[in-house]
Parts: sequence; C-alpha cells; structure tokens
Amino acid sequence: MTMDIENDWLKVEISNKGAEVRKVMHKKNGLDYMWTGDKAYWARVSPVLFPIVGRLKEDRYQLDGKTYQMSQHGFLRDVLFEVEEQTSSAISFSYESGGRFLHVYPYDFKVIIRYSLNEDSLVVRWEIKNTNKEEMYFSIGAHPAFRLPLLENETIEDYSLHLIPAANMTVMEYELKNSLIFEKGMANELSTIQLTGSLFAQDAIVYSNIDQITLASNKSNHGVEVIFEDFPFVGIWSKYMDTNGKMAPFVCIEPWYGIADTNHTTGNFKEKFGINKLKPRESFQAEYKMKFK
Repeated sequence: MTMDIENDWLKVEISNKGAEVRKVMHKKNGLDYMWTGDKAYWARVSPVLFPIVGRLKEDRYQLDGKTYQMSQHGFLRDVLFEVEEQTSSAISFSYESGGRFLHVYPYDFKVIIRYSLNEDSLVVRWEIKNTNKEEMYFSIGAHPAFRLPLLENETIEDYSLHLIPAANMTVMEYELKNSLIFEKGMANELSTIQLTGSLFAQDAIVYSNIDQITLASNKSNHGVEVIFEDFPFVGIWSKYMDTNGKMAPFVCIEPWYGIADTNHTTGNFKEKFGINKLKPRESFQAEYKMKFK
C-alpha cells in the first residue's frame, strides 16, 4: 500500500512496506527523480537500513556470548509500518518490533519515520526508541536512489557529484572489498566525482564527515542536493554491470549512522566500527533532507 503527500512543489509516494519513498514528482518541472525499482538492475528505491548498515563479516555477529546471523542492511526495509499520523504534506510511519526479531537481533524497539515537505525539499526524520531494560546497539542508514539521466538529451556521464565536508573535521575515505570496509586514508582534497561507467566496479565509495552531496548535470540546472549534517558516514553507490562495464541508470547517495564491518572486526557487536548505543527507554533522532531542483 502506498500513500501520497504533496505541496505546491512536490508530490511524494511512500510505501508502508519499509516506509520507503517510491516516487518524487516535481510539479513545476514535471520530473520524476527517484529510481524506478526495475528488477533488472535493483528492485528497491529508497530502503531504510536497520539495525545494521552494509554487511557483517560472514553475515554474523556476537553479543553477550551468543552468535546471531543477519543479512546485509538488516530487516527493517521489509516490515510493514503503520501510519501514525498524516496531513496533506507530512506523514509519520511507526513500527514496534514486539519480539518478532529476537532470533536475529536481541532487542525490542520502536521506529518512527516522518516525511515532511518544505517547498522543493523532502525532510526525513528518524526516531528510534529503546524499549529494553538494557543498552541497545544499532545502526541506521538511508539508501535513496536517484534516476539518471533526468532529461532525455543527457547521459549519465553528464552528471557529477559535489561533496561538502563537515567544518573542522577530518574526512576519511574507505573502500569495499568483498563487502567489507578497508580504510584508504584521509581525503585531503575533495574533488568533484564525475559519474562514469566503471566508477562502481569495486562497489560503493564511502566517506566520513561529509555534510552534503549534490548530484548535478552539466547540461541543465536539474539535480538533487542531499543534506545530512552530523551524519558520521555516507556511501555512494550504483550497481555495476559486468556485462557491459557500465553503471546502472541510477546513483544512490546514502547518509549513514553506521557502516559495514571492517576486514579486521572481532565480530563483537558492541565493538563494531561505527555502532551506536542507546540507553534504556531513551530515543535516538536524526534528520536529513533531499532538495529537488
């Protein structure tokens, strides 16, 4: 089931499965910005990643002496959310675990995902409530995919990504090998990333301490700004097609509070690189924004 919110600028379609944004239509320029979810490339559009981001080493982790199995990006993207409240231009979805995932994740929780429109921007707000009597360890991340090219007279190679680092913070760059994180070192000079067919041949590109990424065309004024101040990590990804050496016709800009396992992980979930912890009965909140031009 899908629900719509809209204002004078945008109309947004969101599914209750995973509280996933499926379409963003700009009323003033007629463009649909989100990836179509074509199964030939990647069937999802904008999943929410929880309680892990990326892959665990050997798809498992240890917590308090017990071993658990969990597949890439966790399970929240496939659950059915309930609508908690809705207006014409905003909607909140909620999900309470109720013990359903204790066999893979030994915590109960409540997640609220709120989408609201502000002119030509979609604001996404997450709230995670720890409903346990002990500390809860988790990651959460966004995975929105933007359609490329936006105009018929353009190609993917007409687009580039412009990165804005967080002020007074060291930007680190990481690479993925066999879905695990390897540190490449400090990104001393952040240059514009030109989208090319082979850019994602080795999987995603990952950075820490980036505040904003703009997807821009060199042939038009259309694009997307993703603004995610204070998020510790961001991933940039598209599916690489081995058959023709090209990237799929979309690019994902993914603000994360978490990251895949490193190659040298111990497997202890409490020691996982980038993990977050939440005290009993307390809440975690984070917000990012997508501006469609």
